Amino acid sequence: MKTGRRSVLKKMFASVVGLAGLGLAANANNSFPEGKGAMNVTNFQNTPLYSACTKFGNLIFVAGKGAHVAPFEIKAHTEIVLKAIEDELVKAGSSMEKVLKVNVYLNDIADYQGMNEAFKGHFGNQPPVRTTVAVAKGGVPGDSLIEMDCIAYI
Repeated sequence: MKTGRRSVLKKMFASVVGLAGLGLAANANNSFPEGKGAMNVTNFQNTPLYSACTKFGNLIFVAGKGAHVAPFEIKAHTEIVLKAIEDELVKAGSSMEKVLKVNVYLNDIADYQGMNEAFKGHFGNQPPVRTTVAVAKGGVPGDSLIEMDCIAYI
């Protein structure tokens, strides 16, 4: 599992660098020009502002998920957010075991330990790469104590 994630990450970065080096950019139809690494972008559950989940090639990008409900306790909010991410991944044809990268945004850095306790074990034997930050003034949007987004593969 460990080598599988690493090889997918290496391929992802190589393709991004390769596409950037070729000067390719998505056109108005969200796809690359034919004959030049053509890949379609598929968006799931669009809102007027953003897509909840986007598939690009064999990668899945899940937009930030928050827990805007009571109880206002970090472990409960973390569990709710992880379940929402898992639901998006399953709809897109992936799973928690295929998550490569997670970004965690905490309303308060004091919740770090509680978030870690709830986070453990949700991603199989090999947890993904993770960045955790406490957001500045105003906190996480809405009344969630945490927000997470992720990148996975199919």
